[in-house]
Amino acid sequence: MINNHEIDYKLHGEEMQCVEIELDPQETVIAEAGSFMFMDNGIEMETIFGDGSKQDGGLLSKVLGAGKRLLVGESLFMTAFTNHGYEKRRVSFAAPYAGKIVPLNLAQLGGKVICQKDAFLCAAKGVSVGIEFQRKLGTGLFGGEGFIMEKLEGDGMAFVHAGGYIIEKQLIPGESFRVDTGCIVAFTGGVNYDIQFVKGVKNVIFGGEGLFFVVLSGSGTVWLQSLPVSRLASRILSYARPGHRKEEGSILGGLGNLFDGDGFR
Repeated sequence: MINNHEIDYKLHGEEMQCVEIELDPQETVIAEAGSFMFMDNGIEMETIFGDGSKQDGGLLSKVLGAGKRLLVGESLFMTAFTNHGYEKRRVSFAAPYAGKIVPLNLAQLGGKVICQKDAFLCAAKGVSVGIEFQRKLGTGLFGGEGFIMEKLEGDGMAFVHAGGYIIEKQLIPGESFRVDTGCIVAFTGGVNYDIQFVKGVKNVIFGGEGLFFVVLSGSGTVWLQSLPVSRLASRILSYARPGHRKEEGSILGGLGNLFDGDGFR
């Protein structure tokens, strides 16, 4: 039984993308707070508990569904945009930082996709946005990006955002590969997620890549990002700290500050 609204969409842009959703009369799209860009007349906005997939249930189910979002650092509320007009109307949502928007047709992906927290952007009403616990203790303690991830379930369209360039990989049974913990955007339900220690004392101390890899195995689709937002933020902060400026390509090092005015501020 199909419970999701069947929405049409179009992606705009390259590095700073937005997604334009076309809604038929009475169709609804749900979105994270703060992602809205613009909408046509006839579309009405409503703040709802959770993702809207349990709005017909009792109060307890609504509260529990919304409360799960707190575990992945999200708000208790989401925003629903419904076309109350008599013709097609459009609403657009923008990515929060430079990167790509990944459209996910859950009906073609086994009805379930697991993604990093903060990756979800918007979806057709009826898509359930829940949580996924990593079952192994080691994965939870050392996974790097947290052991609670977001889970998208249903048979409609959902959209996630990732930083930099997106690589889509297909895993076949018996195949596995290792990836940096922050570079995973999403994967389908048949993919297994585990961690592995980096081998070698020199690699651990001087490698600069952290202590762990994520090992992905099983069968399904994996989406990877080239620029995790945590890596971007860390690099920006390293340049922003007073006295920690990196002199790229300069033989003078910190003395270069004296010649461009920074040393006299």
